[in-house]
Amino acid sequence: MPVSTSTGLMAENIVYFDLETQRTANDVGGWGNKHKMGISIAVTYSTKTGEYRVFTEDENGDLISQLVRADLVVGFNHIGFDYEVLLGYSIFDFRDQLHSLDLLIDLEQKLGHRLKLDAVASATLGCGKTGDGLDAIRWWQEAQAALQKGDLVTHREKVAEIARYCAYDVKVTRCVHEYGAKHGHVKYLDRNGRQQKVEVKW
Repeated sequence: MPVSTSTGLMAENIVYFDLETQRTANDVGGWGNKHKMGISIAVTYSTKTGEYRVFTEDENGDLISQLVRADLVVGFNHIGFDYEVLLGYSIFDFRDQLHSLDLLIDLEQKLGHRLKLDAVASATLGCGKTGDGLDAIRWWQEAQAALQKGDLVTHREKVAEIARYCAYDVKVTRCVHEYGAKHGHVKYLDRNGRQQKVEVKW
């Protein structure tokens, strides 16, 4: 089953997906151990329900169930990263069993090099990301430190910060995908900061 080809917006239930981790690659002995990185927060948006959902690590089963039921799962580097993190919670073969469109893979195949989501979102939508994955890991560490001290207010605030950041990434991914599906192209900033355009069939 193709995992990075486009199927367009005709799917009844498209689920946009992103997750943040508890640990860095260095913490788990390298990028080959993504399954050990752990979920701090995951967020989805379903076109069927029109709702965002936030999942904690303990709710990974509900997250996986929603992904399995989707007609199409859309993300940015979710095949090479997020699915690998989920392997720490399930033996399900996400790569082969889910209909997926990874915008990063699709754009890399067309351009011959990888892009950051921020480079695409900034040029296409006029707004970029609000942080990066390392910020989210730091917030998680601060949340856990607060929990150990019994500071539940700070703990909740830090977890909420991760959720807002992750949800924003899902929204940006969704908007980039919908723009590309509607217009047949997306824009991006190249390595020299110049705006370019690439045709897509999403």
